[in-house]
Amino acid sequence: MKRYLLPSLFALLAACQTAPVPAPAAPVAAETSAPPVAAPTPGQQWLYGSAEGRIALVQGWNAVAAYVESRAAARPNASVVLAPGASAEAAEFLPCGDKPLAAVFDADETLIWNLGVTAATQRMGKAFDPKVWNDWEQTGAGKAVAIPGALDALARIRAAGVEVIVNTNRSAGNAEGNAATLSAAGTGNFVHGSTLFLRGDDDQGSGKDGRRATISETYCVVALVGDQLGDIADLFNAKSLTPPERKALTTSAAFDPMWGNGWFILANPAYGPSIAGTMVEVFPASTYWEPASPE
Repeated sequence: MKRYLLPSLFALLAACQTAPVPAPAAPVAAETSAPPVAAPTPGQQWLYGSAEGRIALVQGWNAVAAYVESRAAARPNASVVLAPGASAEAAEFLPCGDKPLAAVFDADETLIWNLGVTAATQRMGKAFDPKVWNDWEQTGAGKAVAIPGALDALARIRAAGVEVIVNTNRSAGNAEGNAATLSAAGTGNFVHGSTLFLRGDDDQGSGKDGRRATISETYCVVALVGDQLGDIADLFNAKSLTPPERKALTTSAAFDPMWGNGWFILANPAYGPSIAGTMVEVFPASTYWEPASPE
């Protein structure tokens, strides 16, 4: 997963000496300083540690549960999974038929917080490390926790008769450890290939459209929930899109009404493709301002 920091420094000048400064008799060994103490990033502080972060997520989960309950009470004709080839200009959703209802969730920073590995990499001063992450997938059960609001929402969704399915980019090679992590966090007992879908289940790599299509062969998907747009549809992750273009795509006439109505994105300011953008991209030129007397 992902991280940042900064220091400062002063120089001292000697003045007006009447005698030369004697040279040291021998080189002095540099003192060894203690390693810097690890500290969470601002995004981690907000997401994992703040009251505001908790409240935002609980509100989001309440909205997810209420929406799914409404769909269970008034069965839809179409799912919320885009049909192959769909676009903002020609949005088409897969039909439901008489298939049972399901809600599909990402795992990491959606159902669970990966507190164990996030803190470990922070202490090591590392950014995302594939080897460390692979070890986490295999042995992290009990050190990840359910996200605030998730367990109550999942209970409501299951009580409404809707299946809970996980579609995550954790590795299929670590299916046992990944299922154990979700179970230990209290989110449920998931079965690989049935209610748990993982990267490597098909040939599309980290793309999730193929797995969503597989799930849709059996279920009418009434909600897609994640912390990144790839949890909704792969078209949002086209590498050619700049941050403003990606943002504009979400506001298209076909897609904008879906947010909160079948498509749900939970807050994650800590990592992912949303953490991008230049000064010009984040702060539009039309908003440029400077004080009359800058310091």
